[in-house]
Amino acid sequence: MTDRYDYIIVGSGIAGLYTALLARERGSVLLVTKGRIDDCNTKYAQGGIAAAISASDSAELHFKDTMAAGDGLSDAEVVRILADEAADRIADLVNLGVPFDTVDGEIALTLEAAHSVPRILHAGGDATGAHIENTLSNRLRSAGIKLLEDQLATEIVVDEGVVRGLKALDCRTGLTSSYQCCFLILATGGAGRLYRVTTNSEVATGDGIALAFRAGAEIIDMEFFQFHPTALHLPGVTPFLISEAVRGEGGVLVNVNGHRFMPDYAPQADLAPRDVVARSILYEMAKTGQDRVYIDVSHLPAHLVAGRFPQIYRFCLDHGLDISRELIPVAPAAHYMIGGVRVNSWGETGIAGLFAAGETAGTGVHGANRLASNSLLEVLVFGKRVVERTVSMVQPVAADTGQKAEGRLSLGRREPPQTGAVPSLSAVQQLLWDKAGIIRGRPGLTEAAALLAAWQQQLPSPSDRRSYELANLVLTGRLLVEAALLREESRGVHFRSDFPRSSPEWQRHIVFKSE
Repeated sequence: MTDRYDYIIVGSGIAGLYTALLARERGSVLLVTKGRIDDCNTKYAQGGIAAAISASDSAELHFKDTMAAGDGLSDAEVVRILADEAADRIADLVNLGVPFDTVDGEIALTLEAAHSVPRILHAGGDATGAHIENTLSNRLRSAGIKLLEDQLATEIVVDEGVVRGLKALDCRTGLTSSYQCCFLILATGGAGRLYRVTTNSEVATGDGIALAFRAGAEIIDMEFFQFHPTALHLPGVTPFLISEAVRGEGGVLVNVNGHRFMPDYAPQADLAPRDVVARSILYEMAKTGQDRVYIDVSHLPAHLVAGRFPQIYRFCLDHGLDISRELIPVAPAAHYMIGGVRVNSWGETGIAGLFAAGETAGTGVHGANRLASNSLLEVLVFGKRVVERTVSMVQPVAADTGQKAEGRLSLGRREPPQTGAVPSLSAVQQLLWDKAGIIRGRPGLTEAAALLAAWQQQLPSPSDRRSYELANLVLTGRLLVEAALLREESRGVHFRSDFPRSSPEWQRHIVFKSE
């Protein structure tokens, strides 16, 4: 081990930056990120951040909405913490300088699906994530926190159940370095790159999940992966998120014939939960023989569309589409990993000194289906609790991560198909998209499980960033597929065509732990 720090934080999205700024007040901090500091999903978060801050809202109402969205699997204790501490964490962002949009001096709020009242704060219209990321990264630089860019975390060093440090690969030189720490916080984001079509940036390759699993931490709820129903669908254009807030402001979904179809599928119509809207779009595309549907905002004032959604408006205009006058072609895309590294309400794992925050963490807030715009809030609330917990510790201890521990499963050995091929990234993405996407069934999941097991055995030892990322995606994909195969019901974002209803016996969690 070369350098020693009180805290090592892996990842430079809002989770990594926010916890680094808090930790800096308590000790020495090293922030490690595999790309540049702004290579993350945070800056693409358009809709905003949910918090009960208006006179017509309350923490209790936010709690109830979140529990309802979680479809029986959200942890009431942590959801209560989320709702109760939301306003204080918003105040933290304001104090840090995040420029939330205002109307007549008050923070502007908008509505998104499954929220009872408008409670979504936004900045720069649809540039909320970018404003938060820029504000925090500027603060981090001025705070004098040591930052190592282009450093890919390759191994969590654990000795006798206690974190000792981290090994990282310099993606430019190929050299590996070791760093020692008292506390290690994983904030590596999600795994949207598992899928062929995704709103995620290229860095979302499940690194934190793979690191934690190999180190012996528990991984929970991996079958629950949220697909955003509306990503821009234009030939030759990378999927671009069309925020749910577009529908919250009055946009409606129509099919190729101009028929507004969501009232046919759900009483909440265009503001039904995301999983319902995503499946409804699939059904509608199958009915019409098309690979897209459309969002219509042409009935809204043009100045409202351009002013409220400047990023979306400009991006579409740059690709020849004026959304104030023309229909927006959309289709579902992989968006958010609900499961993750199992943690308790303080962000602790079962390995002493190892914490997780943000999309990497399985806090229990989201249950089987994330309520829109709760993810950025989750980062703030539980990121702060991570640092608070470390301050209260005399020395790291292993946490009890499960109030509802329903069994821990190892990834069993499967009889692999006869294939000598080493997988490519595109092959993994196509497999997950086809066999473990929005609608799943036993035949496809069984095939995917066998192939992923075979690919994991055939992969050579990783030596550079791309090969490490591929290995991490294959492992993360295995965890997702095996969990989806085990859960013989449909709940939240997990929909099995062969088990289309939820079952009381499955109101429990699936947890994996390495042998």
